[in-house]
Amino acid sequence: MRAFVTDAKGQQWTLPVLTAWRLEYTAGVPCDSFWLRCPWEKGSGTNPADWVTFTAQHEGKRVFTGVVDECEVSLTQRGGVLEISGRGMAARLLDNEALGQDYQTATLGDILRDHVTPYGIEAAPGAALPAVSQFSVSTGSSEWSVVYDFARYYGGVAPRFDRMGRLVLTGWQDGKELLLGDGAPVTELSCRDKRYGVLSKVLVRDRYSGQVQSVDDLAFQRAGGRARRVLTMPGRSNYKAMRYTGQFQLDKSAAQREVLEVQVAQPFCAWPGDLVRVQRSSWERNGLYRAAQVTAAMDEDGYWTRLELAKPDFVV
Repeated sequence: MRAFVTDAKGQQWTLPVLTAWRLEYTAGVPCDSFWLRCPWEKGSGTNPADWVTFTAQHEGKRVFTGVVDECEVSLTQRGGVLEISGRGMAARLLDNEALGQDYQTATLGDILRDHVTPYGIEAAPGAALPAVSQFSVSTGSSEWSVVYDFARYYGGVAPRFDRMGRLVLTGWQDGKELLLGDGAPVTELSCRDKRYGVLSKVLVRDRYSGQVQSVDDLAFQRAGGRARRVLTMPGRSNYKAMRYTGQFQLDKSAAQREVLEVQVAQPFCAWPGDLVRVQRSSWERNGLYRAAQVTAAMDEDGYWTRLELAKPDFVV
């Protein structure tokens, strides 16, 4: 993998051959991140303190675009060492606070113009989110939360960033499946069943009318789950919006009930959102999953990818 950094003037620098690296990708939440280590010599012609953005390529293809958060140069017995860490482009929306305002009708163009493009972020093609009437931006919220609320609660799409650093506002593109059969170079396989944090009931209360709607996860209740949350809608809401919000919270918590983790001895074998079929003769949890988080790395153990898999319809 080749790594590049760019300073505030737009000048790009190629980093020395990496001795270790780790790229973490998510399905939108939390933010993507990166870390790398390489040799470093005095007089390299650039100052790490000036670096702003980071990109990486593998076999000629872009595999990461992000911002530099921290650089550290160390002098050891083996010479100089440089370590860099940072996050994906979502960091620019997470780090900036939105200006509170109310839209009589908010379109996708309005959201991109006011909350995305001012930070040098482009939107990937194909987005077609509906306009939202009476859309409000709360003072103190991040620009990311504005985009997330608009896309997820009203458009039903989980916003995320692609490897080019573009904001993606379309659904998962289900194509080919990654098959992890007995012949795949799987080095570790584990399954985590979790109950803490999983909700069995959500009550959604309308602040103005006092109306309360209840949404239940009956399957979790039958399994002994007892965890209720009460949400108060900030504005006037109809029954559909209230129920959708409650159901969304249930689905989001239920996505963590069963998580499968697989480590494969090769880099970049899947990306978040990809379908993965586990079919191992010595494993009891075979089936079709979707990659929720992916970590690709190179260290003393060589190249590897760790996949965190959830049910195909998991909610971000």
